[in-house]
Amino acid sequence: MCSGGFAKCLGITLIPLMLVCVLCNILLFFPSGTSVANEHITVQVWYFGGILGSGVLMIFPTLVFLGLKNNDCCGCCGNGNCGRRFAMLSSILFAAVGVLGAGYSVIVSAVAINDGPLCETNSTLGLWETPFSNGNYLFNTSFWSVCEKPDDIVSWHLSLFSVLLVMGIIQVALCAVQVVNGLLGALCGDCCRCCDQSDGNA
Repeated sequence: MCSGGFAKCLGITLIPLMLVCVLCNILLFFPSGTSVANEHITVQVWYFGGILGSGVLMIFPTLVFLGLKNNDCCGCCGNGNCGRRFAMLSSILFAAVGVLGAGYSVIVSAVAINDGPLCETNSTLGLWETPFSNGNYLFNTSFWSVCEKPDDIVSWHLSLFSVLLVMGIIQVALCAVQVVNGLLGALCGDCCRCCDQSDGNA
């Protein structure tokens, strides 16, 4: 497969991952599917790891990866492989942006999972806090009952941030693969025969 064609496959794969991350981040603003006051939303949700890191910043490498096949095959036929090699080199920079964005989302998600959700622990006093930040709650489900409201907030929090974490790691891996693919495409050239066919027809 041509390096540009492989990059296009990576770009296509990134699209659903990006959409899932944005959706998860949006859902986190509605704990357990309910609407709460802004100050009662877990602080890591406001860091927009899924929307900004794995979403907006991932748009740029995705678009570049999708367009590389065209650049590879017919981008600079008059100058041999120069245009194709330059396109592959430039894709490395955009892949690095993707790594940074997805990496940011991974870090935010990991911190959120470690700290646990913000929830109401005393409905009488209306006390909202993060009760799990100083203890291990992941494998002690009986401790989750400390959160009185919203209902099932711990599982909601864990599920969505876990998805963000996994999707972010996959995005980092795909962008890292494109870094290698871009280097190979720039150093070794591409296997497309567009230019050869054009020369032959002439």
